[in-house]
Amino acid sequence: MSKHVRSLAVGIVLTVVFLYFFGRSVAWKEVPAHIANVNIFLFLLTIPLAVFHFVTRALRWQVLIAREKPDVRFRNLVAANAVGFTVNAVLPGRLGELVRPMYLARKEGLRTGFAIGTVVVERIFDAITNCVLLGLFMVARPLFSSSWPIGREAGESLVYWGTGGAVLAAVLITLTLLIYFFREKAERVFTVLVKPLPAKAGAAVIRVYRGFIEGLEFFRSPSQLGFYFALSLIVWLGITLFYWVFFLAYRVDAPFFMIWPYVFLTAIGASIPTPGMVGGFHYFSKLGMTLVLGIAASRAAGMTLVVHALQIAVTCAVGYGILAREGLTLFQLKRMGESERR
Repeated sequence: MSKHVRSLAVGIVLTVVFLYFFGRSVAWKEVPAHIANVNIFLFLLTIPLAVFHFVTRALRWQVLIAREKPDVRFRNLVAANAVGFTVNAVLPGRLGELVRPMYLARKEGLRTGFAIGTVVVERIFDAITNCVLLGLFMVARPLFSSSWPIGREAGESLVYWGTGGAVLAAVLITLTLLIYFFREKAERVFTVLVKPLPAKAGAAVIRVYRGFIEGLEFFRSPSQLGFYFALSLIVWLGITLFYWVFFLAYRVDAPFFMIWPYVFLTAIGASIPTPGMVGGFHYFSKLGMTLVLGIAASRAAGMTLVVHALQIAVTCAVGYGILAREGLTLFQLKRMGESERR
């Protein structure tokens, strides 16, 4: 069995398992009525907010890319994000995480390893930012517990996932600092670890490592670190705004900060390598709606189906539009990502 077949098989199994847990306890006859009960004006407002996600990510990415090319064209940063997320939306294995930097590297003449390294830095800060927002929510919880109570089960789940996320963030921060300050020793360790891999794959891992180090070179002072973290907050507060308006469209009148734990959980689901986030996103989205926002299971299932379809549709519309303009196909991008992964 080839590597690609195994990867696809794992993705399908994960999808089926999470869809089973997503659909459990849902009265599906009630779902169409819940889907239709929407404020159309607010719903339409979520479409530009979904596109805005590409812009805020491009703003943050530009800071890291500027170390190698200060005059990088902003439209290419936005296009790379849209194309990368389109690949993730359609194909399994999170290939978009490789396609995104490789697309930008080809458009702007950047070194591929450096571009991939900046994406690794981005993902680490995504995890850290989500954990910080969830931590702020948990710390401030006593202030709104009377007006927006959270049940015991929800509280325990948030503590469980929040603790796991905090541990992950701490591990990522520690490893990042160790790799940065002891980069020569870390490279020797990486070289030993990749020896069992084929020569091309090992060389690719080392290139990504060196690009990652170069991406970290931006953080030479606490002010630069703080600036980048502020940009990460803008990215995730923008994502929160999208979900908040979506919930308002479905007549869920929750405060803005109540959406943070939901966003945290959906980020976990979206990170599971299933085709188009199907299954993982659905399960964790429904979990967040029912536990945190107190939405009934059938209503949560319907809203999850809509918000997932909305994001996929907007992403693919923008991504395919860019690909059509440039005469590229999804399969060309797929080969691009697979060539770097090998």
